[in-house]
Amino acid sequence: MKLKYLAIGIVTAGSVSATALPLSGNWTRDPVPPALAEAALWTPESLSVPAPVLAPTLARSDTAPMVSSPALPSVVVVAPSLPKIEPSLRTWSREIAAGETLDGLLVEAGLAAQVRAEVALALAAEFDLLRLRPGHSLSVVSTHDGSPRRVVLEVDDGVRIEAVFDEQMATHVVAPDPKIVTLAAEAHIESSVFAALDAGGIPARFAVDLAQMLGGFVDFRRDLAGGETLRLMWREARIGNDIVGHPDLTFAALEIGDTLFEIIWPEDGTGLATIYRDGAVVRVFAPPVEGARPSSVFGRRTHPVYGDTRMHTGVDFSVARGTPVYATAPGRVSFIGSRRGYGRAVEIAHGSETTTLYAHLSAVPDGLSRGDRVAAGDLIGRVGATGTATGPNLHYEVRVNGRPTDPLSDDRLAEAAEQIAASDAALTRLEDARARLDEQLARVIARNTIESL
Repeated sequence: MKLKYLAIGIVTAGSVSATALPLSGNWTRDPVPPALAEAALWTPESLSVPAPVLAPTLARSDTAPMVSSPALPSVVVVAPSLPKIEPSLRTWSREIAAGETLDGLLVEAGLAAQVRAEVALALAAEFDLLRLRPGHSLSVVSTHDGSPRRVVLEVDDGVRIEAVFDEQMATHVVAPDPKIVTLAAEAHIESSVFAALDAGGIPARFAVDLAQMLGGFVDFRRDLAGGETLRLMWREARIGNDIVGHPDLTFAALEIGDTLFEIIWPEDGTGLATIYRDGAVVRVFAPPVEGARPSSVFGRRTHPVYGDTRMHTGVDFSVARGTPVYATAPGRVSFIGSRRGYGRAVEIAHGSETTTLYAHLSAVPDGLSRGDRVAAGDLIGRVGATGTATGPNLHYEVRVNGRPTDPLSDDRLAEAAEQIAASDAALTRLEDARARLDEQLARVIARNTIESL
């Protein structure tokens, strides 16, 4: 049965093939369209892919031909960059001794002449090298061939001037932030205020502050009989255990007989001190430079330049060069120019009797001229050292009818005292100052008691 079906399938397939052949013959005899004929002539362009290279065939025909691998692209090996090796450094440092110069110290540090000049210019950009003195110190960090990397000059009050020599040289000042400490003490006067302060471990310079404030009320050589009590409160700026700058009085109380004199110095840097007698305001002193204390008061003294004893006709304020100088009272500029001994000076007339003089100035404001009116607090110059002066300072002088008078005892320029006395703020300030003084003294007593146990 299976053979029967197989025979039928073969016959059928043969008949289909026979039918297809005549049809195929008829198609080839038909005309071919031109577009089709043109397309039939197209042949592909040769490919750009290189044929594999065949190795020569071996004698034996049954061995497969060897095909070589295509060449691989070459690889460039980059060596890793080596770390930059910094040259070894050496540090030289020393404290400046008397008579030494910056250039001499830099020679000792091993720097060449041209390098020393560059270091001096860098430090001079932030510090006056003429102010170098014993106690300052210099540190130089350099390579072994003498190229500086860092130079540090340590001066007063913990201030450092640093010059860094890198791709670009840079100089800057580093000033530490001091801690403000409030102190108080009580002293008993036996012979003089100076001796009492020295014996009590209190800064002796406060004797000058007291003399210039109470000069118009107290004669310290005649009125002090011995046994007077002096109580003081002051502030010190400290960096660690070192005192920075000068201490500043904030309150003083002096009992002379039945009279109590008290002085309050403000803590805002204005320098406007108020003097009380038995609790009432008697004077307000406004100095011509803010925050400065007199370095030399009115009266006979040994001249700092000539060495002889002569009359000092004003008050000196020793402050930095360029410090602003202000008019202490309203008036009209009566003189601008140079005077023998005074240097560059400005004189202001306050009415027909009183004049004030501001001497040793380094400069006066542009446009200020004789005849101009000024108000109290107007800028009239800057501190300098012109004329006969040992250093930057302001000589402030008051003349009445042409004769010099003590600027700190004359009341013609102290009109502000009347305004302050009329207000309750003056009494409030006095009460607060008394309370703080008592609190500080109580701490001193408690500390001394503990230490003695």
